[in-house]
Amino acid sequence: MIFLLLFAASTMQFSLMAQQTSRMLTLEDAQKISDAAESRAKQDNWNVVIAVMDAGGHLIALRRMDGTQIGSVDVAMQKASTAVKFKRPTKVFQDGVQAGNMHIMSLQGVAAVEGGLPIREGEQVIGSIGVSGVTSAQDGIIAAAGLAAFE
Repeated sequence: MIFLLLFAASTMQFSLMAQQTSRMLTLEDAQKISDAAESRAKQDNWNVVIAVMDAGGHLIALRRMDGTQIGSVDVAMQKASTAVKFKRPTKVFQDGVQAGNMHIMSLQGVAAVEGGLPIREGEQVIGSIGVSGVTSAQDGIIAAAGLAAFE
């Protein structure tokens, strides 16, 4: 019995250690992601705001391209927050609303519009990117370009 308890305790400790040693999104990562997203936006002369958050939903980097409306700052951060907190692209919520699942609109803190993507390291979400400033589909293209630079 004591052996089983010791084994269980050591297994839990190992599991906790494995969770604690997971990769964190760094400022350098966030800048690389932002640079790639901005580069993609510039290809089509799209002015956007790019927000990159860590796994806790804390802002690491925010970039507002010249000429982008200030309202897009809040929207980009909300998209990034939704993607990290719910561990899925914000387009999933947009598609749900378009399919008639209006209850999605009552979920606190959900931006049900394309342009937010989780950033993963393996199966673990370690951050997110949110983009706002052009159409939601265009925001999604830019966010995907930023994410591709990380992968």
